[in-house]
Amino acid sequence: MRAIHTHGAIHMPRNVALPARAASRFGQFDRLNPASLQFVDVSKWKRREVPLEIERPPYAESGEPTEWEGHIPILDQIGIEKMTRAGDLARRVLDMGGRLCQPGITTDSIDKILHATIVSEGAYPSPLNYMGFPKSVCTSINNVIAHGIPNLRQLKSGDIINIDVTVYLDGYHGDTSATFLVGDVDEPGRALVGCTKEALDLAIAACGPGVPFNEIGRVISVSSDCAAKQSFSISEELSGHGIGQNFHCLPLIYHHANDEEGVMETGMAFTIEPILCQGSAVGIQWPDKWTITTADGGRSAQFEHTRSN
Repeated sequence: MRAIHTHGAIHMPRNVALPARAASRFGQFDRLNPASLQFVDVSKWKRREVPLEIERPPYAESGEPTEWEGHIPILDQIGIEKMTRAGDLARRVLDMGGRLCQPGITTDSIDKILHATIVSEGAYPSPLNYMGFPKSVCTSINNVIAHGIPNLRQLKSGDIINIDVTVYLDGYHGDTSATFLVGDVDEPGRALVGCTKEALDLAIAACGPGVPFNEIGRVISVSSDCAAKQSFSISEELSGHGIGQNFHCLPLIYHHANDEEGVMETGMAFTIEPILCQGSAVGIQWPDKWTITTADGGRSAQFEHTRSN
């Protein structure tokens, strides 16, 4: 589960119906809207089972996340090796998810298949019951910025979908995500996905011991010619985060230009997960308290990588 809320501009949706599919300045695609404006307590949904012998993170039963420490954890060599194994598994599961992204499959089916794969490897799907999240992966389609909950909607040709996979293996979390093209995606959608991947690659290349954390935001804001040409906006409401034995911890990684203090050190682990949007990056939170969509209906794309120095 990729992002932390860091900004106060995420709003509840107004009671305005938008057309489900319409040609606009953002291209032709299905725009997702909440089925109802009534609050939905998704934490009460039935969750997929995890074999008892699999090690669980502390929040697995209660849903309550671990309290954040006031410092950035430093991993020793054993911790780095365990994180690497967790990250490798998350990447393999994500690759499988990408191959599943074909017209006609439901996101709930994707969740079911990936859940089974994760537990078959002796790992726990980190999103499951984290703060009450009801599924094992996040699936965010088209105008969904983040935290989309897998459901019975079938993928359609022209969709773009981000799958966010995190696994808990041998006491450590591994976190990754990517945005995939479904069938025949229009050129504006392809450009958005390509530019977002470029932003991630630029940020990864900038990392290393002694580099300020805010260099990530500077590089993405200044160096991505693709994003600038397309006038894509960068989400300032969601951030990357530290990761390791805890799902989320310090540091916070901002992907826009910022003055955040601190420098990268050997043994630190954190996620880089830029989100680019076609129009405004301001988000609207649905009544399920998880799904966030763009306020103006434009599409959003995200890629994520866990970096350990």
